[in-house]
Amino acid sequence: MSSATDPVAVHPQPDGPVYGPPYPEPPQQDRVTRFVQRKWQESPVWIAPAAMLVCMAGAVGYTVATSPTEANAGASPTCLLKYTTGFICPGCGGTRAAWYLLHGDIPAAARHHALFVFAVPFLLYMYVAWAGRRLFGWHLPQLDLSPGVIGGFIAAWGVFSVLRNLPWAPFTAFYV
Repeated sequence: MSSATDPVAVHPQPDGPVYGPPYPEPPQQDRVTRFVQRKWQESPVWIAPAAMLVCMAGAVGYTVATSPTEANAGASPTCLLKYTTGFICPGCGGTRAAWYLLHGDIPAAARHHALFVFAVPFLLYMYVAWAGRRLFGWHLPQLDLSPGVIGGFIAAWGVFSVLRNLPWAPFTAFYV
């Protein structure tokens, strides 16, 4: 039992005492944050999946429209890192790999960016599972990526990025 003179029970509650100092009130949010949160709560449930779908359609449209495997064959590189240093950046070959994937040529896609080709099915499944749950109440298994899995993928991407810049065999096969 706690009483008003008990120094340990600071804030008695109907279901028992709470020990320690109370948590401070959260800071007042600024107008922009309140506006965005209000619009998010008022928006229909389909807005976020539709926005993601529009972004993915834009990326696919850009890839198909630019035809990165033909138009830029003799042009200078468009990647700033490759243009200034000659090194292949971690994302180099991703657009060409996407173009080959869209045309069903998986070996050529993997030749241009193997980790992108590896990640695409997982990303597509994660989108379908998320959007299906949000829109239709589907209960597809979610891919729960732990920090270790994400860190491992980023480390593999870093190693892949270094290996594809080495100028001797067998690493020259990674050069795009």
